[in-house]
Amino acid sequence: MAKDWKKEVRQSGPLREVELESGVNGWSSPPGRLFTVRGENYLSKKQKVAAGEWLMSPLGMDWLRSGSRLDNVLARSDNRVMAALRRAQDSGKAPLKTFVLAVNLQVPGRSEHHSAVFYYAVDEGLVPGSLLYRFVNGDDAFRNSRFKLVNRIVRGPWIVRATVGNHAACLLGKALTCRYLKGQNYLEIDVDVGSSALANAVVHLALGYVNSVSVDMAFIVEAQAEEELPEKLIGAVRIQQIEMSSALYVENVGADHNCGGDNCGRTMGVNNGEWRKRGRCLRSHGSRVEDEAEAASAAAANL
Repeated sequence: MAKDWKKEVRQSGPLREVELESGVNGWSSPPGRLFTVRGENYLSKKQKVAAGEWLMSPLGMDWLRSGSRLDNVLARSDNRVMAALRRAQDSGKAPLKTFVLAVNLQVPGRSEHHSAVFYYAVDEGLVPGSLLYRFVNGDDAFRNSRFKLVNRIVRGPWIVRATVGNHAACLLGKALTCRYLKGQNYLEIDVDVGSSALANAVVHLALGYVNSVSVDMAFIVEAQAEEELPEKLIGAVRIQQIEMSSALYVENVGADHNCGGDNCGRTMGVNNGEWRKRGRCLRSHGSRVEDEAEAASAAAANL
C-alpha cells in the first residue's frame, strides 16, 4: 500500500533517481554487498564482511541551497517527503506506523549554504529493542558514539580519491557536530560539516570536482557489543556526478532574505510536495561564517 507515495517521492525532487552504473546528475541505491561491515566475529577476530540489505528503504535525496544553514528540514510544512507521507496516510495508502529517517549533510559556503539530504523509511515502524530502535530513542551521547558513515569512491580524479579515502569509516558523531531532531514519526540527523575545519576543507575540495565524482555512502549504527553483531546498514546512497547548479534554493524559515521582485523567481507549490524555488537574492550572514569559509577554501587549495 505504501508503494505509491514512495514512488512519488523517488521520482520528484531536484535530483532524480538514475541508473546505478551509467546515470549522471542524480542518485541511486547501491546494494549493501558493496560495503564491508563488522561481522559476527569482529570483536575477537576483527573480521569484516559484506553487508546485507538495508534496514530502511531509500526514498531519495534533496540537493538544496539557502542563504543560511538549513536545520530540521523534515519539520518544514513544504518538505516533499513528509507532505507525500501525510497525504498517503490521510487517504489510507500508507501505514500509520511508517517511520522516516533523514541525514542532512550541511555544507557552509561564502554566500550560500548547501544541504544534501538523504531520506529512508520503514513501513511497519522500528523493531523494539533493536540497535536502530535504541539509536532513534536514545540520548545524544549514545547517538554520537554510534552514528557511522562508510564511503566508497566509485569514480573520480586521483586527488579526490587520495583526499577523501576509499572504504573509509567515520563516527560522524565524534568527528562533527550532529544535531538529532526527533518527531513523532521521524528522526533527522543534521551533520554540520563546518564544525570541523579539516572536514570542511575536504568536502569543499570534493565539491570542486563534484560533476566528475560518484561516491557511495552508507549510514550505520555501529555495533560495539557481541549481541549487536553483525552490523546492518540503515541505508545507502550513490551520488552520481551531480551539478552544483542542480541545487534547489530554499528560503530558510524565519530568515529575512529581503527577496522581492522578479529576481525571486517562481514558487513551487507545497501541495505537489515541491520546495519553494527562489533566485539568488542573498545577503551576508555574518563575518564568522565568511571567515570560516575563507579558511576552509584556503585549506582545500593547499591539499
